[in-house]
Amino acid sequence: MTALQMPATHPAPPTSPAVTALPTLALRDVSKVYHDGDTEITALHPTTFEVRPGELVAVNGPSGSGKSTLLSIAGALLRPSTGQVLIAGQDVTRLSERDLPAFRLRHIGFVLQSSNLIPYLTVREQLTLIPRLAHADPRQARAQADELLRTLGIEARAGHYPDALSGGQKQRVAIARALMNRPGLILADEPTASLDSVRGREVVQLLAHEVRTQNKAAVMVTHDERVLDLCDRVVTMVDGRLRG
Repeated sequence: MTALQMPATHPAPPTSPAVTALPTLALRDVSKVYHDGDTEITALHPTTFEVRPGELVAVNGPSGSGKSTLLSIAGALLRPSTGQVLIAGQDVTRLSERDLPAFRLRHIGFVLQSSNLIPYLTVREQLTLIPRLAHADPRQARAQADELLRTLGIEARAGHYPDALSGGQKQRVAIARALMNRPGLILADEPTASLDSVRGREVVQLLAHEVRTQNKAAVMVTHDERVLDLCDRVVTMVDGRLRG
């Protein structure tokens, strides 16, 4: 896999116009409590957290610290016990279960640890499936997919199936798929876990580049300390509490 062709500059400072914009994601005193019989288990203590356009924020911390709970709530996949979750100004805690899938499709792109590509779809088909679900024009969807593949340096793989791709290429496809509906928020869960240090760094460089050039907001849960310098901010989860 060739090296990524993008500027070598470091992320824009926090005083840049993008980072000072209104937050794309805002958690307001959000918590999550589970009940096991008479036992109350707090997975996430009351947390306030914001991510703004053009900003890539890393969340690290030990296993079981609440990172996945935080990301699931931020992605409107899990309802908090208390608090508000605002995405693009919309309080998603007020949306019905029926309305949530369409909201996620429009506003959130997910990049998962294992890429989760569909084995019987080609690379281009992985991307065009997303706008198809949103009933978008198929010709526009194909043009957008091809543009993203060129941007991410994998246009030569457009007709290949996942089993013909390297780990790094699969994650590039996953990032392209997450960007297909032009969401304002990108959520990445351990995107470098299955990659070596070189490929992992390339994937995060690519994600950071797309976030800043396209003015997206992104949260990346990661154990990989080798990529933290590529992020605008790093916060840590410890025992369900967010620090930093």
